[in-house]
Amino acid sequence: MSGLSLRVLNVLKGWLKTGFLALLLVTLSVGLCAAGVSRLPQGNAITDGKALLRYSLPIDNQQVRDLQESLEDISQQLRRKRWGAINGDLKKAARIVGDRQSDLLASVPDDQKPQAEALISQISESLDSLKAAAEAKSKPELLDQSSNVLNLVGELEEYMVGEFPFEVPAQYSNLPQLKGRATVKMTTEKGDLILVLDGYSAPVTAGNFVDLVQRGFYNGLPFTRAEESYVLQTGDPPGKEQGFIDPKTNEYRAIPLEILVQGDEAPTYGITLEQAGRYRDLPVLPFSAYGAVAMARPESEVNGGSSQFFFFLFEPELTPAGLNLLDGRYSIFGFVTEGKDVLGKLKQGDKIESATVIKGAENLVQPS
Repeated sequence: MSGLSLRVLNVLKGWLKTGFLALLLVTLSVGLCAAGVSRLPQGNAITDGKALLRYSLPIDNQQVRDLQESLEDISQQLRRKRWGAINGDLKKAARIVGDRQSDLLASVPDDQKPQAEALISQISESLDSLKAAAEAKSKPELLDQSSNVLNLVGELEEYMVGEFPFEVPAQYSNLPQLKGRATVKMTTEKGDLILVLDGYSAPVTAGNFVDLVQRGFYNGLPFTRAEESYVLQTGDPPGKEQGFIDPKTNEYRAIPLEILVQGDEAPTYGITLEQAGRYRDLPVLPFSAYGAVAMARPESEVNGGSSQFFFFLFEPELTPAGLNLLDGRYSIFGFVTEGKDVLGKLKQGDKIESATVIKGAENLVQPS
């Protein structure tokens, strides 16, 4: 077994005490031997939650994707100090914004084109600032400016989203659904977290979470599990450990495992990708970014989630490209986009003071 595998196994021994992650030891020892390096995709795993959220938008506009990819590539090239490649990325981005504006706008509804045109103008101006930072070889400024312009590109892409792309299976129509995106501000004793939740990839899981936030369910709850550098978990009232009991039915609200695979039109429900024999398939939202937000569940019950959720704290040797050990086993429904430093400070016993939906509440659809 490789040095990498030995180190991971040593880390995972400490997880055997934790319950929902205990299966990873078996998965790793079997999965590495069975799958080998053939599972690894070309290129590096995307480790930025904001980038993953941009890529997960259900849009069909190659020009804006090319624009995004050229700008996402800057941070990769910056780590290697490949200034020539960075200049090439900037030239490509400038060509798209300057020469392909009509193609960029083609996917935007007519009533939103004025706002999209304004964003394209801002992107064009920001590219000038990026070029100046690249010429000065100012790494901090280049990182800051590229992050800002990518935020603008993400806003432009959101204008390109049409109707919600699929229908949730009828058996889950009794559950809240998030038909789009929502942003939650979570205030803790150590500071604030901003979570962006993706209903395009996990409408039932994200809808359940937004519904519970709006009910004030998480206000005052402590973090009950904190595995240093790996997992931070919460979501059950102290002493109860029973999930969410819906006051309308007096029953446990069970949330199905929900995973959207790259290339699929709709999520897979009620079965892990491993159980489905889809060993090579990758989720749209993977566990490769620090601050992934996922639904916890009993180890043996794929549809047993309810209110407990966890933040996955990125560890590169446990989440190499194409071999993310939790992918396909737990439903990711968003990422922490701000307050990652705060997330790193939170420990078992720290509390969520409040959780509030600050954007996208209108995208929550309650069951009729």
